[in-house]
Amino acid sequence: MDIAQYQVAIVNLDPTIGSEIKKTRPCVVVSPDEMNRHLKTVVIAPVTSTSKPYPTRVKINLQNNESWVVIDQIRTIDKARITKVVATLQPDEILEVKDVIKQTFVD
Repeated sequence: MDIAQYQVAIVNLDPTIGSEIKKTRPCVVVSPDEMNRHLKTVVIAPVTSTSKPYPTRVKINLQNNESWVVIDQIRTIDKARITKVVATLQPDEILEVKDVIKQTFVD
């Protein structure tokens, strides 16, 4: 399956431990396409439909529903966890995700 950066894919995140986001849910692929083409893993940020406006959350419109990209729960997964691709972020959403990633992980 070809996966591109900023696509939204349905991912099975179980099993999890502790406070990790659980269950099968949409996730945004944040790893660059060069990695996505050559590795068997991708880096994702889970999406949730319920969130408070934390500084590490980015509001998006996913299939006409308000959702949140959870930057503080970024993780690497095997591509076998991906069920299907359902959407791609809009350009303004991509810019916001990039900005929050930089603010969160780059000092």
